[in-house]
Amino acid sequence: MWVRGLALRLWQWLMGWRNLSGRRCGRTLGPDGPSPRRHPIQPKPKWVQHEVIRLKALLPQAGCRTIAHYFNRRWQSRRQMTVSKTYVADTVRRHQYRILQARRKLKHRIPRPMRCNRMWACDLLTKTDHHGQPHLALAILDHASRACLRLQRLSDKSSWTLLQELVQAVKQYGRPQFLRTDNEAVLVSRLFRFGLWLLGIRQQRIQPGCPWQNGRVERFIGTVKRELRQEVLTGGTDLDHRLTGIRQWYNHDRPHDHLHGRTPAEVWAEFT
Repeated sequence: MWVRGLALRLWQWLMGWRNLSGRRCGRTLGPDGPSPRRHPIQPKPKWVQHEVIRLKALLPQAGCRTIAHYFNRRWQSRRQMTVSKTYVADTVRRHQYRILQARRKLKHRIPRPMRCNRMWACDLLTKTDHHGQPHLALAILDHASRACLRLQRLSDKSSWTLLQELVQAVKQYGRPQFLRTDNEAVLVSRLFRFGLWLLGIRQQRIQPGCPWQNGRVERFIGTVKRELRQEVLTGGTDLDHRLTGIRQWYNHDRPHDHLHGRTPAEVWAEFT
């Protein structure tokens, strides 16, 4: 009897020693053998956190999914680094004050001085009337004076139509040295690039997923859309009248902080 008890105690001691050695090796013993080793999750580098904070400061209205999309689109191929929307949400929640500081620096940053008519920026905007019909318009802005040189509804979305509008602006205001655009298909087509070459204008294309690199015209389009939301559009003719009024108000009546309280038309008049 005592031999059976001694054997049972020896067996329990041996099984406890095996489980202890397995835990020391980072594995647990299951019915099918030792489980695979679990490696700790490596934290993201510091530059990833700084980039997420910078993107949130640049795009305050964007959600976590949008911030993660912009980050992954820019850095996945460059540095093989991606983030999830959960990581973005945790970073934004823990660094609200740093994001607010970055927003303040961006708002009060004084841009570099630039002569008028050196660089233009253009982009497209879409507005839907009360019938549900979308209308496309082209905006061309001068970087130095912030003057809206062209705000015109387009009959169609083609490179040839955009070139015609650009030629009209060049005839009226002169030829710029650079034209900054995004990477939309009609703005990077061979026809559009060939037309710029004939006009003697060099194209500056922003990086994919970086709309803030063309921020002045993006900000202007946001102002136009806000003004258009105040009234219901009945059609294309009504949109033409509204765009003309908005351009007149923006150039001649609305002062700009970075222009020291002057209007874009006043700064442009000093240049001409």
